[in-house]
Amino acid sequence: MLAPALRVFTPVFNERHQQIGVVVVGISLSKVDEQIANSRWDVLLTILFSALVCALGTWSLVRGLKRVLLGLEPHEISTQFQQRQAMLPRPQGGGGGGRCPWRGKSHQPRGGRDPLFRPDKTLVHSPLLDDLQTVLQSGEPMYDRELGCNGLLLIGNTVPIRSQGAVVGAICTFRDKTEVSQLLQRLDGMMSYVDALRTTSHEFMNKLHVILGLLNMKSYGKLEEYVLQTAHRYQADIGDIQHRIKSPVVAGFLISKIQRATECGFTLTLAEESLVPDCPNEKQVTVLVTVLGNLIENALDAMCGQAEGEIGLLLHYQDGWLSGEVSDDGPGIPENNIDAIFNKGFSTKGENRGVGLFLANQQLRELGGTLAVESEPGVFTQFFVHLPWDSKRKPA
Repeated sequence: MLAPALRVFTPVFNERHQQIGVVVVGISLSKVDEQIANSRWDVLLTILFSALVCALGTWSLVRGLKRVLLGLEPHEISTQFQQRQAMLPRPQGGGGGGRCPWRGKSHQPRGGRDPLFRPDKTLVHSPLLDDLQTVLQSGEPMYDRELGCNGLLLIGNTVPIRSQGAVVGAICTFRDKTEVSQLLQRLDGMMSYVDALRTTSHEFMNKLHVILGLLNMKSYGKLEEYVLQTAHRYQADIGDIQHRIKSPVVAGFLISKIQRATECGFTLTLAEESLVPDCPNEKQVTVLVTVLGNLIENALDAMCGQAEGEIGLLLHYQDGWLSGEVSDDGPGIPENNIDAIFNKGFSTKGENRGVGLFLANQQLRELGGTLAVESEPGVFTQFFVHLPWDSKRKPA
């Protein structure tokens, strides 16, 4: 009797296609079981080795991807991309962000003050946080908001971060409004300077025409008298300023303001005892020009409507400090407003005013200087400026 086996039967035919026999090929099942038993450990070891190789390969690939992606998880990459997309339409100087549930973070330009965190990294209550919370709840962006945060004036823009239509966070970009105001004031000063140069150019052309006319008329005596008067007027105005004010920026600024006062029908007079040396510190020069510009423009606005008026200016340097006095004979400041004129937003000229004196006082304090005022209603107003001045040399 044959043992259990796997067999294959194939018939054998002759040339007449008649079956003459059968060929049988088979293998015993006991031998198959024996081969399987002998190969079982080889198969298991092969599978284990393959799994180990795959695990090591996967670990190496993930580690390499982590290094390329700076250790970020996919959801973190998605969140940062959405934050970046939210920031791109309105880039600003600094930024802060929040998520749902609330977790905040902030960054600011190098050398800037953080409006969200104190030096000890503790969170301060800030209108920026209120805006972030509002945007997180409403999903509506808030643009160009003027905010006061941690002693700073900021212009903030807050936009929501969305993922698949749902609000998952918010980001706020902001910029120091003081810097914006300084840029606007410097631009305004340059425009005033250009206008003054244009006016001076027209006056110069008129003087040349007068000289040409006197030459054609051969009125040499009148011509000599006119030239001497013109030279004397130049020395009294521009030449005297250049002699006493050694800083080219401040001198050019004062010349432009004298022209501006003349155009308004008033007089701006620089005191004869004024002496100002040149200063290599650009910030001090910028602050002085900003403060004087605000005070002179305020004086011109105050005297608007008067038939005549005079603004007096005194600048004096001593022992590393520059002192200045700006006075006018305008209507003066009421006593109940004296203590409030340096507050942000205080103005008697209407809405969206009251920033100039506040910023001027703030900039002076940052330098260690002071700004004070005296006024008698209906008689005069006088401002006193005191700030450090890094002189290149003492005035002669």
